[in-house]
Order: sequence, then C-alpha cells, then structure tokens
Amino acid sequence: MIGPSIKIKGEVTGEEDLLIEGKVEGTITLKDQEVSVGQSGKVVADVNARVVKIEGDVTGDIAGTEKVVIAKSGNVRGNIVAPRVTLEDGAIFKGSIDMDPGDAASGKASLTAHQPANSAAPELDVKSG
Repeated sequence: MIGPSIKIKGEVTGEEDLLIEGKVEGTITLKDQEVSVGQSGKVVADVNARVVKIEGDVTGDIAGTEKVVIAKSGNVRGNIVAPRVTLEDGAIFKGSIDMDPGDAASGKASLTAHQPANSAAPELDVKSG
C-alpha cells in the first residue's frame, strides 16, 4: 500500500497487488497483479495490470488484461484497453475504451504499442500530456 502522505515519482513494478492512497507519477506495471486506486489516491501515470480498480483520480492510459473497474467516486482521464470494463453510475471518465478481448488475451493490451485497427473503431491516440 502507498499511504495518503506518500508521493512517488518514477516507475512502480512488482509481483504483488498494490493499493494507492497517495500520489504516484510515472508508470505502474504489475502485469499479473491488481492495482487499486483508493478514494484519496491521485495517479498521473500509465497503469498496466491484470485488474485495475479506481476509486480516486487517474490521469493516464490504463491497460487491464482481465478487467478495469471505475467506481462511482472514480475520475479517469485517459484511454482504457481491457476485455471487460465497468463504469459505475456517477463515475467520471474522459477518453476512449477498447474492449478487444483478442489483444488482452494474448497479453498485448499495451498502450505503448500503436496497433492498426482491424474494425471500424477509431485508433487510440496514446500520447499523454
């Protein structure tokens, strides 16, 4: 857990679930784990994890290989790539959602690689900032 008074700038990686109640800037990569952003959490980072749950503020692109959940208290500005996405009533979201289960199932649900769209869906602009 990253507590409410903790601020981190840089790259966060690891092999265990993470709860963020503080501030994180940079990148968060926990590919086989769960990342939760608590109500007091403020994240300015790209997040790549198996499951991403957001109750706080996130600015950045989110890739979930299993699912992404934005709770009613969540505020997200960025693009989401995941086979399953839940936006609870009251959640704030600005960006695009790509729910192509083929990308996530093959482990290629990375927003760092710009892949051509195979359907009529528009391509994501993955530039942050």
